[in-house]
Amino acid sequence: MNEKNESKAKLEISGTGIDRRHLLKMSGASIAAFGAMSVLNLPFAKAQDMSNGANNFYTSNRVTLEKVTFKTQYQMNVAGNLYLPNDLDRNAKTPAIIVGHPMGAVKEQSANLYATKMAEQGFVAMSIDLPFWGESDGQPRNLVSPDVYAEGFSAGVDFLGTQPFVDRARIGAIGICGSGSFVISAAKIDPRMKAIATVSMYDMGAANRDALNHSLTVEQRKEIIAAAADQRHVEFAGGEVELTGGTVHDLEANTHPIQREFYDFYRTPRGEFTPATATRHTTTHPTLTSNVKFMNFYPFNDIETISPRPMMFITGDQAHSREFSEDAYKRAAEPKELVWVKGAGHVDLYDRVDLIPFDRLTAFFDQHLEA
Repeated sequence: MNEKNESKAKLEISGTGIDRRHLLKMSGASIAAFGAMSVLNLPFAKAQDMSNGANNFYTSNRVTLEKVTFKTQYQMNVAGNLYLPNDLDRNAKTPAIIVGHPMGAVKEQSANLYATKMAEQGFVAMSIDLPFWGESDGQPRNLVSPDVYAEGFSAGVDFLGTQPFVDRARIGAIGICGSGSFVISAAKIDPRMKAIATVSMYDMGAANRDALNHSLTVEQRKEIIAAAADQRHVEFAGGEVELTGGTVHDLEANTHPIQREFYDFYRTPRGEFTPATATRHTTTHPTLTSNVKFMNFYPFNDIETISPRPMMFITGDQAHSREFSEDAYKRAAEPKELVWVKGAGHVDLYDRVDLIPFDRLTAFFDQHLEA
């Protein structure tokens, strides 16, 4: 993106006023953040101090990193970071885990941490960039395509299943935030994923259709859809691609507490990362015209058909997103687990290693990916 476009993107995205025009430019997930405070009574003052225990860029001398790429059925390259235990027996068959990053993030944000930690426990683990994000293929950048995102996980299974040291009958997956809904969507039609865990899950469909606690009206939803449709005319005629939602770039006195929570991760050294395919003003922001595709995304429909493959839903008991894990757990069939992390907010479970229950994840995959 050139300097002119970057400046334009910054002006369009960074506003914090909640006027009608801004409403139309926000994604449903962003609107959810503004609607939540009228419904939830969460200790946000505490949640805003998110630095303690955070270790997003954790590395380990007990694992080896290999950068890999592989193709989806759409012939798009997906970029992954493959983490191998240093003591891996390459003549044996080892269980493997795919890890997907939060919506709007890249694998260097949370997913690498989880993959590294799982590799330390003896698993082959791979973090991936979803298509249209990070180092993976896809134009325009930051495009929303739930079906293609889900395909990224299945393509990851394709790749891992061809590695001589991976047991293709023992592959699991972890989806963080938005990837929790994408991995569920994938697992419903890909039984090769033998165990599925989600962390701080967002149902990206419900978040955009209804917002948190169903605080978005149908009329507001229609206004968002109409604005995106109008922008399609602009872009088809050669106009610049417009971005929406995501995380604010500056804090102001009236910045919403949930935006402050995301800001502390995405806009500070704690978790900020700008891939070569983006600029610091485009990270986290999906395209306006494509974001409405989430309105047609219903990942929890038929979630019970994943059974008897096990599912684990991990969420903080202070998380603004907890309703999505609760909903998925209620709909899922056995075997299933709902894990509450005491004192944790939504973003806490991205990288606060003192709160993330890696022991529960390890036990879950040890049990359900056993030989």
